[in-house]
Amino acid sequence: MQDRAEQLGDKVVYQIYVRSFNDSNGDGIGDLKGITERLDYFKRLGVDYLWITPFFVSPQNDNGYDVANYREVDPMFGTMDDFGELSREARTRGIGLMLDMVFNHTSTSHQWFQKALTGDPKYLAYYKFVDAAPGATADNPGKPPTNWVSKFGGNAWEYVPSLNKWYLHLFDVSQADLNWDNPEVRAELVDVVKFWKAKGVSGFRFDVVNLISKPAVLEDDDEGDGRRFYTDGPHVHEYLQELVRESGIDGMVTVGEMSSTSIENCIRYSAPQYHELSQTFSFHHLKVDYLNGDKWALQEPDIPALRSLLRDWQEQMTAGGGWNALFWSNHDQPRPNSRFGDCSTKESWRRSSELLATCTHLMRGTPYIYQGEELGMTNPDYTSISQYRDVESLNYYQILQDEGKTPEEAFHTVAERSRDDGRTPVQWDDTPNAGFTSGIPWIGIPANHVTINAKAEVGDSDSVWSFYHRLIGLRKSMPVIQRGGVRFLSVANDKAVAYERTLEGADPARVVVVCNFSGNETCALGAGSVGGAHALLANSDDWRVEDDGSLILGPWTAVALAW
Repeated sequence: MQDRAEQLGDKVVYQIYVRSFNDSNGDGIGDLKGITERLDYFKRLGVDYLWITPFFVSPQNDNGYDVANYREVDPMFGTMDDFGELSREARTRGIGLMLDMVFNHTSTSHQWFQKALTGDPKYLAYYKFVDAAPGATADNPGKPPTNWVSKFGGNAWEYVPSLNKWYLHLFDVSQADLNWDNPEVRAELVDVVKFWKAKGVSGFRFDVVNLISKPAVLEDDDEGDGRRFYTDGPHVHEYLQELVRESGIDGMVTVGEMSSTSIENCIRYSAPQYHELSQTFSFHHLKVDYLNGDKWALQEPDIPALRSLLRDWQEQMTAGGGWNALFWSNHDQPRPNSRFGDCSTKESWRRSSELLATCTHLMRGTPYIYQGEELGMTNPDYTSISQYRDVESLNYYQILQDEGKTPEEAFHTVAERSRDDGRTPVQWDDTPNAGFTSGIPWIGIPANHVTINAKAEVGDSDSVWSFYHRLIGLRKSMPVIQRGGVRFLSVANDKAVAYERTLEGADPARVVVVCNFSGNETCALGAGSVGGAHALLANSDDWRVEDDGSLILGPWTAVALAW
């Protein structure tokens, strides 16, 4: 049984949100050929895998995470031949492709659901349908089966008058939850994985996969929104083991998106002896700016809470043999430098972007780069709700007003939290459409693309892109980063995060990483902490070691020291 550090310790994954990456045909939407056109960019950066978000046939109510056919390429993204070309060309460059499998739910446009709507008992059993009360009507459907809340707002059940049944949708009403308790459903999904594996896919990312197992008894949640009943559900580990075993993907690079999960479960999901997945995404560290745990209530990031969460997930997952996917952003998150850093000046923007990368890329786990993150892309400068496309954002713009916020307050919150913050097109150059498309982009281009773009950064040794390139190089060349242990250090200031990586016999054998998450000069580590070290990497010269061995960091400064 291969140790996770041996399998994954030197690997870096780059996430592509297809519709915003690169448009090859001028229709304003990124596509598979657009990815192929940029493969040399990834080769130069040094990444090993490309995680590609869903490009399957879909009505696009949730930008492709509402799949209507798992085995066909949506024409807006190209053809199966285009995928074959992408797969071949990536392989010649030593780059593997990871596909995004949305298996908790399908689109209501999927033929399985459409057959269910006809009353076909085989396909009714593919979804979580529950009988309504006798005499229920479209105008008066009665009480839903539970009071669970959809992730996109509103009740998580939808009434179907023609069937006199409710179906569960933990996400949009057009995304019906599959019934994983049905072995026929599980067999269908195994076949989907086998289909893409046969086409040369090197790995898989499984969307909200820890939500697939629902409880046998459905009940109201008087304490929350229902998630405690279906998160890391009763048979989730059993079903994942079956999926992995039957599809033959044990040993491949696989990652599960885990919603509201626990460390204990993620050890089971990712430790090799359980034969489930090779790594997990968890999101607790991305909620430290949620006031009272509410995504739509803003507060400044709680850095002590962030430090504590990073420590727990690093140290406990390591102790249990699990493996973390390391990340700050993806297609569902605002840009991290706008969120956890300071983008008000060119220098603070650069330092913030590089600090965040330093913090995660030198941890134990597999780093994920979300497209444009390596350029320091920021949240867009949108001024109107009409510029947003995301169904969740548009829903909550109205919900927040229904809860008493003014339109201006609601817009400010959406602008800080929207998934569209991370979905603006990649900024390839300083031309009007940022080199993304020759047509009209599906969503607006941020104005700062004239200075923040790949053309300006790739050849600049002092750019954010070059800093990412150096971080990737350290992971490729240093066993202590790939396989070393991890321990978080006591800090002298609550805005600092510090940890050490150690590996006996390696050179270097010890690396200490320290990050100042503030705009002020900070004594990050106290006396006697870093004497005799040399700098491995720093995002500025604004740091010093005092005579007593304490470490002083300037605003938004990160440094890695080695012995």
